[in-house]
Parts: sequence; C-alpha cells; structure tokens
Amino acid sequence: MENKKDNPGVYIPPPLLYAAIFILAILMQKVLPLSKEFFYTTTSDIIGTVFILVSLFFNFPALLQFLKSKNTLITVKPANTLQTSGIYSVSRNPMYISLLLIYTGLSFIIGNWWNLILLPVLIFIVQEYVIKKEEKYLGRRFGQEYAEYKSKVRRWL
Repeated sequence: MENKKDNPGVYIPPPLLYAAIFILAILMQKVLPLSKEFFYTTTSDIIGTVFILVSLFFNFPALLQFLKSKNTLITVKPANTLQTSGIYSVSRNPMYISLLLIYTGLSFIIGNWWNLILLPVLIFIVQEYVIKKEEKYLGRRFGQEYAEYKSKVRRWL
C-alpha cells in the first residue's frame, strides 16, 4: 500500500551538497593555498571541458525521462514511478554522476586541487546521505520491482 507522505527524507537538495563542497574547496585554497600551476595549461582546460561534455550524456536523458514520466526531482516528495529504462538501465543515479562530472570539470577549469582532494568526501556524503536514503525509500515504495532493478543495475556505473 502506497503511503502518500513517505519520501526519501533527503532535505538538502543534492546539487546544493555539490555546490557547498565546491565552495568549501575554494575557501580552503585561500587558507591553505596549493600550487595552481598545472591548471594554467590547455591540458587542464581540455580535461575540464571533456568532463562537462560527458556529464551532458547523463544529465539530459535523465532529466528528460523524469519530465516525461512526471516524476519529481524534489527529494522530499514521493516518487510517482520507478525509472529503469534508458540511461537508468546503465546507472541507478545518472543525475548524481552528471553532477560529479560537472564538479570535476569545473575543478579543472577554475584550477583548484582542493576541489579534487575533497572529491572523495563529496562522493561519500552523496552516497551515505542521499543515495542510501533514496534506495531505502524506493525499496519501500516499489518493493520487488526495485529489488530486481537494483540487482541488475549498478549504483554508480
């Protein structure tokens, strides 16, 4: 039986988590500066641009699929449907992969080692605070259908 009030319980929007860690890294660069020499290269700009372009291959199909299915992107609202096809047959979390790729790309473009040093912290926070809560919720909401999907498709890639 569906509980209309049940939701993942993720009260901080995931993009805000990515932005907060990104800004924290910029502040850390001011307090504990690391050499930015590598980032003043064309190689760094190319790497950053490639990361951002690749992110589009995850982001746009995921967003389009959510819009078509009239599902919510707001993590404190209940899901209408379980996404399992398209880009969701490759990853259970393509939007978070996209945000991660954008974060990494921007880190190379603006030139800050702290952004890359804090990347594992960001991944840990997103996985523990966001993804695991969403997975528990989807298990409650969609039961066996979600369990089967989870057994076939990886959390990240």
